[in-house]
Amino acid sequence: MLDINVSKRLGNFELQLNAQIPSQNVTALFGLSGSGKSTVINLISGLIHPDQGYIKLNDKILVDTKKGICLPPNKRNMGYVFQDGRLFPHYSVKGNLRYAMQSKSRKNAVEFDRIVQLLGIEHLLNRYPISLSGGEKQRVAIGRALLSQPEMLLMDEPLSALDLPRKQELLSYLENLAQQIAIPILYVTHSVDELTTLAEQVILMEDGKMIAFDKVDNVVSSSLFERWKG
Repeated sequence: MLDINVSKRLGNFELQLNAQIPSQNVTALFGLSGSGKSTVINLISGLIHPDQGYIKLNDKILVDTKKGICLPPNKRNMGYVFQDGRLFPHYSVKGNLRYAMQSKSRKNAVEFDRIVQLLGIEHLLNRYPISLSGGEKQRVAIGRALLSQPEMLLMDEPLSALDLPRKQELLSYLENLAQQIAIPILYVTHSVDELTTLAEQVILMEDGKMIAFDKVDNVVSSSLFERWKG
């Protein structure tokens, strides 16, 4: 379980969040642009630090302002998939994937092959990022994140930069991924389609505050969700 209770001010914007995120399935962070979704996962990953509060993953304290604890990103064991793939351009797809495994000796060829097959990127292994479509880059980025053996996968609107056909293609891979892997996924989106397809539960954000946290069906059918109903 991820236990987060933090506050963070960025200019005139203030985030406050107190939630316990389950240790399985997909939890979506959903809301309008500027509601604080990306700020939440940047706090969890360690890219930014809270002004006050704590974040705990399972039995590990990631940050606790009262105790003076703040682990750097590379010590938090999080897999982070950004809106753009952020692949190493000078490495092939195989090189990008292998890079994530450098310090993970217990990972073996069987796990590498499993992730590659799960994401359908076997035919891409010898290609370089410049030759990949946006959807292909994102699949490789997801594979690289998974092969780092994270305790949690953070995904910041991984489909937002893609055109509609590529979004639909990658959404089917993500749906399968969510069913196949055994670690929790925190998924940032403002797409109702992605929310209802992928997530089990949702944190609904507005102006830096959590206004609902429940099963997706319950939130989508509530009055709080009226503005997204077509």
